Amino acid sequence: MHFASDNSGTVPAQVMDALVNANSGYTMAYGNDELTAKVQSEIRRIFDAPDAQVFLVATGSAANSLALASLCHPWQTVFCSPVAHIHEDECNAPEFFTGGAKLTLVPGDDRMTPQDLRATILGEETRGVHGPGRGPVSITQVTERGNVYDLETLQNLCSVAKEFGLPVHLDGARFANAMVALGCSAADMTWKAGVDVVSFGGTKNGLLGVEAVVYFDPAKAQHFEYLRKRGGHLFSKHRYLAAQMAAYLQNDLWIDLAQQANAACSRLTQGLRKHNRVEIVNDPRANMLFARMPRGWHQAAYSAGASYHLFEGSMDAPDDQPLMARFVCDWAQTSDGIDQFLDLLPAG
Repeated sequence: MHFASDNSGTVPAQVMDALVNANSGYTMAYGNDELTAKVQSEIRRIFDAPDAQVFLVATGSAANSLALASLCHPWQTVFCSPVAHIHEDECNAPEFFTGGAKLTLVPGDDRMTPQDLRATILGEETRGVHGPGRGPVSITQVTERGNVYDLETLQNLCSVAKEFGLPVHLDGARFANAMVALGCSAADMTWKAGVDVVSFGGTKNGLLGVEAVVYFDPAKAQHFEYLRKRGGHLFSKHRYLAAQMAAYLQNDLWIDLAQQANAACSRLTQGLRKHNRVEIVNDPRANMLFARMPRGWHQAAYSAGASYHLFEGSMDAPDDQPLMARFVCDWAQTSDGIDQFLDLLPAG
């Protein structure tokens, strides 16, 4: 009954085996090894982008922050949603790595609209040197509230950014989950929609710790290697990052893992919808679900060992007050664990 995070689960055997296999003999350091070159080539194939520049880092925060730093001057601002991971959960790392660029929040919920994005962009560069310059647009897919942008909306957001000559970054920490939910290709959800650089997530989808930063315009990648090294995110024993990513991509394991996580969330959603006192808050097409249910139900679930996060209120108040919680399913989530949790909830 573990729904706290898709960072909390185990690593597939294929990935662990790949690490063991890589742990033999000597090879060149800092990404100058054959396995890294193989991974870069495979990512180019997956994205149907033969000229793409591909870099590996160990964390999503590094991927997002360094990518934005390569697209943004210190006096500019990054446009993002109010609940974007780069705003709420990265301890000002984007501001740090960009050298002080600010974040401008596009009003609304977790999914920006083209209209709100355009209005927010127009609101900047109205004060000359006294205000920030317009910088990149950062889109999160899957969003931090468990929703998925459809391809048309992605294209429209990118079109607005291009109207102003702004680059687009896609935070794809749950990239595979969104792609599976949409039934599209990696290219459809990135450069074909107008995305310039994507943080192609692996850690939340079963990897020990590796993400790929993919630039579809090589010219926009020219500073990334320096930023990665200067920021302390260039691994000397780089092959261990590459080994994880190689196993992830082989035989479409990354897609299989996302399908398993999404299917688990769908099973949980269907079970919760059978209860009249449960309100599903988001549109859970991927692997994250937000739902409200009575505090007493949360208390019983916690007491029985369920693990997930409340997103409003506390346990110390009347039992019948509905509280929203987040449930995240990872690739290793079992049907038994889901059913065990659902069996804890009262009928009706």
